[in-house]
Amino acid sequence: MLQTKRIENYLKDILSFIGEDPNREGLQETPNRIIKSWNELFSGYKQDPKELLTTFDTEGYDQMIVLRSIEFFSMCEHHVLPFSGHACVAYIPKDRVIGVSKLARLVDIYAKRLQIQERMGEQITNALMEYLDPKGAACIIEAQHLCMRMRGCSKQESVMVTSSLKGAFKEDLNTRTELMRLMRSSRNEGLL
Repeated sequence: MLQTKRIENYLKDILSFIGEDPNREGLQETPNRIIKSWNELFSGYKQDPKELLTTFDTEGYDQMIVLRSIEFFSMCEHHVLPFSGHACVAYIPKDRVIGVSKLARLVDIYAKRLQIQERMGEQITNALMEYLDPKGAACIIEAQHLCMRMRGCSKQESVMVTSSLKGAFKEDLNTRTELMRLMRSSRNEGLL
């Protein structure tokens, strides 16, 4: 509680710094609302991917598993402004698979932190490789960054695309080509 009060006071100082009166009616509860929103926006720091990624026997399944169009919101660590978009996460199991919702939740764990898009993809594939031990893992992210749209160079239609490829996705051209084909078909259907 003492720490929350201290942060509320800092936020009041920030409101004063930008030229606002933190005591005016519309802003009196704003520091508290910011703290509540931060608890949600940055909840990824309180989650451990190891606890999330419970696995099941593949029962012989050894083909690519792809979850596309995973929407996310994150905050850029450079300007603390939002970026959002869609991720595609894929892996090729060896012995174990995970529930499909776990892929979306894994994206959220890393999106709900101060982030850069490149690192977010790496964190997702590294977690899959470490805790699932698949033949390969991939994460392709397409996002729009408000730090670029509403300030700085002000490029309204820009979309950043990043990829993180591990194992078979990086080492085997045919595997990578199959994933990219699935990605193109997703985009053509307006799904990613």
